[in-house]
Amino acid sequence: MAIDQPMLTSFRSIRCFAIWCAGFGLLGSPLARADSLTTEHPFPGVVLYSEVRTNPPQCLFVAEIDLTTPQLRLHVAPGGADPDGSGPWQTTLMRPTQIAMREKFDLVVNGDFFKICRTNPGAGTPLPRHEVWAAVSGPAVSAGKVWSAGSGIRPALVVDRAGRTRIRPARQPEPDDWELLSGNVLLVHDGKIVRHDNPARHPRTAAGLNRPATRMILLVVDGRKPGLATGMSYTELAQELLARGCTEGLNLDGGGSSVLAVREPDQNTFRILNQPSDGRERAVANVLGIRVSSRKDP
Repeated sequence: MAIDQPMLTSFRSIRCFAIWCAGFGLLGSPLARADSLTTEHPFPGVVLYSEVRTNPPQCLFVAEIDLTTPQLRLHVAPGGADPDGSGPWQTTLMRPTQIAMREKFDLVVNGDFFKICRTNPGAGTPLPRHEVWAAVSGPAVSAGKVWSAGSGIRPALVVDRAGRTRIRPARQPEPDDWELLSGNVLLVHDGKIVRHDNPARHPRTAAGLNRPATRMILLVVDGRKPGLATGMSYTELAQELLARGCTEGLNLDGGGSSVLAVREPDQNTFRILNQPSDGRERAVANVLGIRVSSRKDP
């Protein structure tokens, strides 16, 4: 049965509210800190879990990725085609789940920060819209093809041609970079929090690696929902990555762009795990996707 987006959003709100109540002891025994949803193992090398807290109210959604899984690969994908050739715009905005369906990903999160062209049709509206021309803020590489050189030094999640994953500063892509996704700031470096003078709490998306880079954490934090999800500051986000064993971590685009979605096993539909602050999935300029080669296409 097809379920429309408002119904899905309502269902997630009820589920999250129920756990929020449980955290305060309203649905049974009080919890010291949080109550977690059922852990999922949707694909080899992928574990999903979520956590709801009460003081302050938070909803966290985590994908733990075993990078040693032979059939698992990380991919960076832009939205739509380059709209102006040699011009300044690199792609057109698309919803992350749309990109994931096209690329046959099994898991997807939003990617880099981006700017939009405000002179093409659909631009200048309150929310970034599908097919608006866009450019990501930092370097970007997909399957060895550099499609954004970026400007200035930005932290990046990089997969090289040998399949090794790391987080490093990137002024521009290097010849050995096969997949590259930029963020705006480092959150964790060498097992320590990178301090930032920015206490604001927002919805967030972050990626982190353990020291041997055999395990990756993708963390999405809901926010801008008073009484349900406060959002996190950079420091709080860094603490979450450290608590999950990350020694390197970076912040990706957040706010209304923050989304974590998983393909339903043996289907070509996606389930959004968090509740985007816009009330719907926002179109973005690029994504980080995970593809597991053992998937069975419908």
